Amino acid sequence: MNTKDHWEQVYSRTAPGALSWFQWHASQSMRLIEACGLPRDAAVVDIGGGDSRLVDDLLAHGYGRVSVLDLSAAALASARRRLGPMAEAVTWIEGDITSVTLPFQAYDLWHDRAVFHFLTTAEQRRAYVDAVLHAVKPGGHVIVATFAEDGPTQCSGLPVVRYSPDGLHAEFGRPFSLVRHEEEEHRTPRGTVQKFIYCYCRREAL
Repeated sequence: MNTKDHWEQVYSRTAPGALSWFQWHASQSMRLIEACGLPRDAAVVDIGGGDSRLVDDLLAHGYGRVSVLDLSAAALASARRRLGPMAEAVTWIEGDITSVTLPFQAYDLWHDRAVFHFLTTAEQRRAYVDAVLHAVKPGGHVIVATFAEDGPTQCSGLPVVRYSPDGLHAEFGRPFSLVRHEEEEHRTPRGTVQKFIYCYCRREAL
């Protein structure tokens, strides 16, 4: 089974609230996004946003140019159904972040909670970073969250790569300056704890 088919099955067979990464509100992500001090007309893209509630929170906070990218059509369809008429205010992108073509220097802020750690090969990670460099404006903001070094070794039946803050920042390299990092102990719907790290970087201005 290829990766897309895997995620289509995950989202087709599992209620959103039962997925291990589910959050009613993406509070830590929103706090970091708000700390960037961006105007409400800033262009924000949520990578792997799928059926995440971050898009709901962004719209509720007045952000008017939000894009959500996910590999799974089922995840995106679920989010659109949930949002109803508000879904028309969002740009929905179905694609693999390691191969999709995003608009050049279109985004003021790039957010990813729990996609990057699924990229287990160096080639995948290089393609991801190239996508960030292509799509984020110089001086733009990048927030990426992955499992911490003491986090899970697998998620949804797939292996993951765990990171320290320095290790995650090293994957992105010199074009990005690390502003801050934070930890999160995420409690899953089943009550187990998953440890995450968040790294907030700025893309260096040209």
